[in-house]
Amino acid sequence: MVRTVKTEEITKAVKEMCIQANHFLSEDMAECMKKAAAEEKSELGRKILNQLQENLKIAGEEMIPICQDTGMAVFFIEIGQDVHFEGQLIEDAVNEGVRQGYTEGYLRKSVVGDPLIRENTKDNTPAVIHYSIVKGDKVKITFAPKGFGSENMSRIFMLKPADGIEGVKESILTAVKDAGPNACPPMVVGVGIGGTFEKCAILAKKALTREIGKHSDIPYVAEMEQEMLEKINRLGIGPGGLGGTTTALAVNINTYATHIAGLPVAVNICCHVNRHTVREI
Repeated sequence: MVRTVKTEEITKAVKEMCIQANHFLSEDMAECMKKAAAEEKSELGRKILNQLQENLKIAGEEMIPICQDTGMAVFFIEIGQDVHFEGQLIEDAVNEGVRQGYTEGYLRKSVVGDPLIRENTKDNTPAVIHYSIVKGDKVKITFAPKGFGSENMSRIFMLKPADGIEGVKESILTAVKDAGPNACPPMVVGVGIGGTFEKCAILAKKALTREIGKHSDIPYVAEMEQEMLEKINRLGIGPGGLGGTTTALAVNINTYATHIAGLPVAVNICCHVNRHTVREI
């Protein structure tokens, strides 16, 4: 049975999501931050984590963005194959929602229309949108505004199959070490393994939107997530890069099939706010 969805509903939802995600930390991230502050061994690290929590409290009470970099608007949109859209093109509807959300929400506009000419678009469009067709008659929108302090620290490694799992682990550690304080730790580390050059990057980006504390369904991947979190937190980078036992809050790994001759690995790092929100229409 085909279900009609008016694209004006998409625009409305996107507008609200842009404002919500930039002012309020998701529940999973908020709980994780509290836990980190309670368990951090370094006195200076605890102080920084408590200051970050105070920042979040002020942002929510006074409707101030939780970070001055309100990011480039990134969306993962799952469209049920039984959905029929009525109205604008869905891409136009999403971008209109971003325009309204960032303009009416007084959020910083950080997008330039051409990567080299670099003239600001003044409304934070266009968004980066990843679509997938799924079963059913619903539209699931995941929004993750991505600031570039951490985005610039992300890496892709085109490993050889012989590098194996140890090569993957070393790549993750290398990316985090190189990022150091520049990714605004404590960070969330999204990892994509497999696919092709571009596929592993998308896997890593989507991994950042997974609920904190929820591990991969693949046993060896779940074990690697735990192992890498422990190893990263032993690096001593700590909150704000000033030392401590909380360098990362989570390591989320997604995997995909790949070619016999390759082992692509992407590490997409996000700062301590790791903003994301989900709506279903």
